[in-house]
Amino acid sequence: MAAIDVHPSVKAIRTTQIGIGVSIVLVVVKAFAGYTGHSYALIADATETGADIFSSMLLWVGLIIAMKPPDSEHPYGHGKAEPIASIFISLFLIGAAVWIGWHAIKLIETPHPLPKAFTLYVLGIVIAIKELMFRYVLRVGKRINSSAVRADAYHHRSDAITSIAAFIGVSIAVVKGKGWESADDWAALVASILILYNAVQLIRPGLQEIMDAAPSGEIVKKVRRLVKEIREVSYLEKCYIRKMGFDYFADLHIQVDGSLSVEEGHRISHLVKDKLLQSELGIKDVLIHIEPYHPKIQ
Repeated sequence: MAAIDVHPSVKAIRTTQIGIGVSIVLVVVKAFAGYTGHSYALIADATETGADIFSSMLLWVGLIIAMKPPDSEHPYGHGKAEPIASIFISLFLIGAAVWIGWHAIKLIETPHPLPKAFTLYVLGIVIAIKELMFRYVLRVGKRINSSAVRADAYHHRSDAITSIAAFIGVSIAVVKGKGWESADDWAALVASILILYNAVQLIRPGLQEIMDAAPSGEIVKKVRRLVKEIREVSYLEKCYIRKMGFDYFADLHIQVDGSLSVEEGHRISHLVKDKLLQSELGIKDVLIHIEPYHPKIQ
């Protein structure tokens, strides 16, 4: 029985739904363990996970919009909703990093009881779950070429980072005892800096896609190679490609024998277009401009 080909947006939504479900459970566990175990870093970690839930819901909405077909007002579709969602997710990540850092500084200055040892077991489980979620979501994001899903993956990684920081801080506080209560707060402050750095790196791909920046040179090379296989094409003069959501759009200037009829030139352009649309490059549409071949000016 042949496997059913699932659209990338459907895969992205399924991944997002799983992430939301896992994060809801972890928020409850972290908040309860942090409150009963006197771990302020764990409570801050629970808050960061809550931000994950909100951003994942935002991604969900963005993906639903991106799935909408083209209409009279959006003839190229609604794919830009996907990178817009990735930008907002990155901004939420920046906000979470600032909040964690600010909260950690306040806690460093505020006397509080030592965290309890059982919170270390909770943090160990949380770290394992979040790291597995990061790898799963990132793998899906790379497979479907989604900047928003990749950004959501790094939300899970940032959650794992804050949990690791809390684990280190709680460990130091538990081992060293009285006088080391703020160790987990210092660790949370370090984690916030790492999260902020990752967020700044993540926002760039979404901004580039919104600005119609050229994709990687590898896909341009593949397009040129496919067009070159069509013997009727004498020369590929221009090859512009831009990403729209999960798909690519190509604008090509090809040169053919100038003595050919308009009908024959039209046939060749369809050969090129069909070859690219049937490829595995994820090209949604191709606009082709035909020009006569002039070997002397190549």
